[in-house]
Amino acid sequence: MNNPFNIFEQGQVLLINKPPEWTSFDVVRKIRNLIKIKKVGHAGTLDPLATGLLIVCTGRFTKRINEFMAQEKEYTGTFTLGATTPTYDLESKPGNFTDINSITNEDILGATKQFVGEIFQVPPAHSAIKIEGKRVYELARQGKEVKMEPRKITISEFAITRIEIPVVSFRVVCSTGTYIRSLAHDFGKTLGCGAYLSSLCRTRIGESYLADAKTMTEIEEEIRKIKMQMGS
Repeated sequence: MNNPFNIFEQGQVLLINKPPEWTSFDVVRKIRNLIKIKKVGHAGTLDPLATGLLIVCTGRFTKRINEFMAQEKEYTGTFTLGATTPTYDLESKPGNFTDINSITNEDILGATKQFVGEIFQVPPAHSAIKIEGKRVYELARQGKEVKMEPRKITISEFAITRIEIPVVSFRVVCSTGTYIRSLAHDFGKTLGCGAYLSSLCRTRIGESYLADAKTMTEIEEEIRKIKMQMGS
C-alpha cells in the first residue's frame, strides 16, 4: 500500500496562519502528528500571542528552512502607549504607567524616523536567544539579570497606519532578527511615555503572503483528504 504521506517525506512547504495562544512549536508538533513523519520544522518563530504567517517545511524541504528564515518580513500590529511590561508585550502585566496627554500625533509620526534603516536593536530579555546554552527567557523567569547585546538589523519601512491614543497601529518591513517587541519598547522610550506590543500579525515572509496561508483546521482537512485518496 502506498504511504499516503509520501509527498510530505518528499518535501512540502506549508503556509499556515498561526492562531493566537499557539506556540510555533505547537503548530509543528500538530503537523508532525498528523503526517506521521519526524522531519517537520518552522522557518521563524512567532510569539504565542502573535498571529499570522508561519512557514512549515516537511521532509526534504526542511533543508530550505534557513533560506526562508533569511528573507524579509512584514508585520502589522499595535503598540499601546503609556505603560511598559517586562516581556515588552501582553505576556506580562503592564506597569510603570505614564501620563500621555501631551503626546501628539506629530510626536508619534516623527518618532518612527530614527528606526528606519540599519540600526542596532537590543533583543528582549524574554526571548528564545541562547546564552551559554540556556534560553534567556528561562534565565529571566528565574529572576536572573541577563545582559543582551545589541544586534544590527534593518527596518526598511515603518509606517503608522492609525492613531487612537493610547493605541497606535503600525506596519513594519524588516530584516530577519528584528524583534517587534523591542521596537515597541524603544518606540515608547523615544516618546518618553513607555509602550508595549499589544497585538502582532506577520503578513509576509519574502514572497510568501498571509493571504495564501491556511488555518490549522484547513490544513488538517487537507491531510485527511490526502489520506483518504491514497486509500489508507
